[in-house]
Amino acid sequence: MAGGVQMIERGRRSRRRRPISEINVTPFVDVMLVLLIVFMVTAPLLTVGVPVDLPKTRAQPLSQDREPLSVTIKSNGQIFLQNTPVAEDDLVPKLTAIAANGYDQRVFVRGDKSVDYGRVMEVMGMLSAAGFTHIGLVTDVAHPKPHDQ
Repeated sequence: MAGGVQMIERGRRSRRRRPISEINVTPFVDVMLVLLIVFMVTAPLLTVGVPVDLPKTRAQPLSQDREPLSVTIKSNGQIFLQNTPVAEDDLVPKLTAIAANGYDQRVFVRGDKSVDYGRVMEVMGMLSAAGFTHIGLVTDVAHPKPHDQ
């Protein structure tokens, strides 16, 4: 028998095969690869879903310890709290109700680059007057332009 396992017989007894003492990691690797693919597909879907054209900047991203509240101002001036459209008069009461940890809650303002600067400042002023102290503006990262040589 070429390539097979042969049993050597000595008299009446045959030699017993020893059990294999190696751990089969193939199923573990398969499960880990499936989980990796699932997380790679779902991670981009976890961001705020209101599409706006953010202005570009070269500032470094801030480190975050918990998820902030997001206020978005679209190009037509409509205000969104997270993914939900909100009237201007309802913004502060809803933010106050959501901020379970008091006014130390971080609020990020995302304004479309075509929105009037005064409109963004009005929203930020409302948040500041309501007592929110950690207000930040969100921008996209600007990619450096290649130099002509």
